[in-house]
Amino acid sequence: MTFDLRHQVFSSLSRYQRAYLRPDLVAGVTVWAVMVPEALAYASIAGVPAVVGLYAAVPALLLYAAFGSSRHLIVGPMSATAALSAAIVADFAGGQPDHFIAITAALALVTGMIGILAGLARLGFVAAFISEPVLKGFIVGLALTIIVGQIPALFGIDKGEGNFFEKTWSIVEHLGDTHWRTAAIGFVSLALVLVLRRWLPLVPGALVVVLGSVLAVSLLDLDRRGVDIVGAIDPGLPELGLPDGLSGADYLDLVGPAVGVLLIGFAEGLGAAKTYAAKSGYTVDANRELTGLGAANLGSGLCAGMVVNGSLSKTAVNGGAGAKTQLSGLTVAVLTLVTLLFLTGLFEKLPEATLAAVVIAAVIDLVDIPALVNLYRVYTARLGRIYGHATRIDFLAAVAAMVGVLVFDTLPGLVIGVAVSLLLLLYRVSRPHVASLVKQNTRWVDRANHPDLDAIAGVLVVRVEAGLFFANADHVRDHITSLLTPETTRVVLDAETSSFIDVSAVRMLLELHHTLRSRHVGLRIARDAAQFGDVMAAVDPDRRIGLYPSVTAAIDQPDRRDDH
Repeated sequence: MTFDLRHQVFSSLSRYQRAYLRPDLVAGVTVWAVMVPEALAYASIAGVPAVVGLYAAVPALLLYAAFGSSRHLIVGPMSATAALSAAIVADFAGGQPDHFIAITAALALVTGMIGILAGLARLGFVAAFISEPVLKGFIVGLALTIIVGQIPALFGIDKGEGNFFEKTWSIVEHLGDTHWRTAAIGFVSLALVLVLRRWLPLVPGALVVVLGSVLAVSLLDLDRRGVDIVGAIDPGLPELGLPDGLSGADYLDLVGPAVGVLLIGFAEGLGAAKTYAAKSGYTVDANRELTGLGAANLGSGLCAGMVVNGSLSKTAVNGGAGAKTQLSGLTVAVLTLVTLLFLTGLFEKLPEATLAAVVIAAVIDLVDIPALVNLYRVYTARLGRIYGHATRIDFLAAVAAMVGVLVFDTLPGLVIGVAVSLLLLLYRVSRPHVASLVKQNTRWVDRANHPDLDAIAGVLVVRVEAGLFFANADHVRDHITSLLTPETTRVVLDAETSSFIDVSAVRMLLELHHTLRSRHVGLRIARDAAQFGDVMAAVDPDRRIGLYPSVTAAIDQPDRRDDH
């Protein structure tokens, strides 16, 4: 892979225009107002001190702007990868807080290195293996898990352990222990964030509510009355370098989980980047997105941060505020740096309940039940007859990912969703629809949809609505055989919809040809694609099965020696 520094580093700034300056700066300030409280909140999801979210944001914004391809994408701590990080790190940390923080940074480092290597190796196509329905189900499950994990802080009760359902039952059991002052400030905060988002979308609702709750705690001494607050946040910059106390073996152990983190972060960020690139009339490069995300995570890990990825919500804020280039992201980075140096004291009296409210408000829209309903509705009687239980393949894959997250945790949930998606896909391609065709004017159409049309006497014309390969060869042979009648003297396979064929399928056709010959039935193939014919010729150089340019030609031309 060639790497031209002139064109690939800070590419969005390469032809900067003065007219872009004001909208970029305004967008940067707007995103900063959303980024700071959410970065603090997402750090709490990851199980690390709130300031770690700010540590991660600065290098992530700078390095993505340098190496990414999107003009609008905002990279920083996000709920999905933060929750994934917490689940992964908990398995390695052994309950030691300092070790937990170190492994969190190490996970970002390993994720970053894998991302950079994957980008340089041009592996951006890998994102295609996580389908949109699987990602949707995963995100819904993750959002529900995050919400149920934040509810105890909202009520001021003890937090339960276990999966989604165990945590939910723990909440129900401890509702009687609710601290009313904590619940009041939590629910007021949540209501205000949602109201401001709905009715005053240009107002940074999260920042307004955070500052308002800090003021309420200070004026009413709520922290002395049992309301938990964030507490001391060390001002200043983090120490640069590798996290302390970890060995090479620790980093190697994180490689597998880091791949899962990278896949989730990459898929989510690439979706956001493509959305705003399409709106603005430019394209993004999946490989550069991998490199940019890798660099952002590497920088975050070296700055004692956490895993990061592209944010759809903050990218939407950025685009809505008029951003033209990544100068807006650089502005957010500078303002976040100023926050670390001089403004951390503002957030020390931030109630944990308000932080939980900000998290819940940020992820509640991700519980997209209507999207799952729409996936369920992708069904017709015809599809049901063809595919049976696998008709709603996308819905089943989404639900599998969601339930996997709720029951088994984040990364297993993703793996389950992808596995179910692939298995259902294999099931469908192994049982393609084999249509019996009849002629309607000049077209050949599925007889099941046109029962009023008569077939040509003695001729069976079939069409396989899929490529022919080892997984479906037997099914196709058996189905064609089942359509034969005592009057059939010729079978014509219309190969127009079979875009490819493999050696196993060719051998199946040759066996079928031999079987049909014993019954005095000829087999011909019409309208084969170029690669279909190439494979046929390579496996069957004697051309025992005739290939014809059209179905009509295959029917009308006289019999050859090999036809019977």
